[in-house]
Amino acid sequence: MRFFTILGVLFYASIIILIGVALIAFTIVFSFNLLQPQDLNNLVNNVMAYMQYNRTSGVIVALSGILLILISFSFAQLILGRFQREKTIAFTTASGKVTVALTLIEDLIKRVEGIIPEIKELRPDVIATKKGIVVDLRVILRSEANIHDLTARLQEITRSKILEVLPIEEQIIIKIHVVKISLAEDRDRKRKEPIKEEPPIPFGGYGRV
Repeated sequence: MRFFTILGVLFYASIIILIGVALIAFTIVFSFNLLQPQDLNNLVNNVMAYMQYNRTSGVIVALSGILLILISFSFAQLILGRFQREKTIAFTTASGKVTVALTLIEDLIKRVEGIIPEIKELRPDVIATKKGIVVDLRVILRSEANIHDLTARLQEITRSKILEVLPIEEQIIIKIHVVKISLAEDRDRKRKEPIKEEPPIPFGGYGRV
């Protein structure tokens, strides 16, 4: 499957590169007067005349076009189908097969924000691969967070959340990307704290006579 996916990407890349090269060549040829418009017309007319004279070449060109369309459609279905499979996971029960959208798992993981107060923002991305379920977590922490302890706790809670809803035996790979540590809340909290005034000194307003 991976071979066909790579082949499809190379196919589309080759087509786009050929179109780009043709556009560049077309621009260079007519910008520097390397080819006159009448020469292009003559070339097109000669090709059309040859195809009219030799019907076999016309059939070959038409079949080539149909083949390219079919190949493009097949590769598009293959790539889109694989993408769809990466966003779902299936397991079998006694009554039949069950498919679960991984966006459901992402929504459950987002609720961890309320469980771990050190997390300010959590953005999960879950895909299913041959190795198992891969979870990418982009995390924004608060300033008082201990990254080492927090990430270990986050991985354990995330794994538990997944196993609560999915009875699977596949490996669960959890990757955490700490994007930044937010200091804005600390600054806002300090601004809101009332300024403590020092008590006045007794008889401070009296001077010596």
